[in-house]
Amino acid sequence: MHWIRVFSVLVFLPVSILAQPEIPLEQWTGKTILLIGAHPDDDTYAHGTLAMLRANGNEVYIVLLTTGNVGTQDPKLSRYQLSEIRRQEELAALAEVGIPADHYVNLGYDDGMVEFADRQEVVAQLVRQIRRLQPDVLFAFDPGPVYQRWHKSDHRAAAYLAADASRVAMWRLLFEGQIIHEGLKAHRIPEFMFFDTSEKNTWIDISDFADQKVKAGMKYVSQFGSGWSNYTGPQLSEKELKDLEERVRGRLEMKDGKVVEGFRYYKGFPDGMGK
Repeated sequence: MHWIRVFSVLVFLPVSILAQPEIPLEQWTGKTILLIGAHPDDDTYAHGTLAMLRANGNEVYIVLLTTGNVGTQDPKLSRYQLSEIRRQEELAALAEVGIPADHYVNLGYDDGMVEFADRQEVVAQLVRQIRRLQPDVLFAFDPGPVYQRWHKSDHRAAAYLAADASRVAMWRLLFEGQIIHEGLKAHRIPEFMFFDTSEKNTWIDISDFADQKVKAGMKYVSQFGSGWSNYTGPQLSEKELKDLEERVRGRLEMKDGKVVEGFRYYKGFPDGMGK
């Protein structure tokens, strides 16, 4: 059987890497998009693309696993305070890219501890959201085209939890209570856009949405700005605002003179049977 496994790698890896959406993403309309991430700010990997999708008439939903209640160097902030701050920053950022507050779901886990949470419980919650929203496309951390990707712990956990939930959601006999008692329907997600990936195969020109991406990024004062070490509130001085904008704008990715976001596009079952 060993030679079969080797053969499958040789066959599926290049196909997965080279795959492209049949309809360019810039032309998508009427789709339901779901992004699953670990922290408030993980959606920044795709803010320009999500802004484009919203502008083109697609519904976009964000599901995050943690409240972001640990990631700070300010010794004055409690977990409760930081959780409140991160929620307000996330909602403000989403508003900048056209995503309404009722399209945001936070599952409430502790930052930095996702890999220690009850895996079945987390998968069940993600499956519920997938079955509720019936997404056409899932944006998530890249679990790896064939072998595992290295990520920091919450990102690594989120990558595999999202992939596992997308597989489970299609089987009606798994978490069947959601179907019998909640009226949900089993659902298979047909397309995936993986971010934070070393195997980018799809580049989205977000030049027309770069300013929205920057403005959204600037809402994360407690993460990207001076508030990381000394949070004094969302209102910043003129110099602090300028420094924050330069920092956020400096993170934009350029390709062929255009502002872009890169992803690994994948179509098919989340078990190596893509096309």
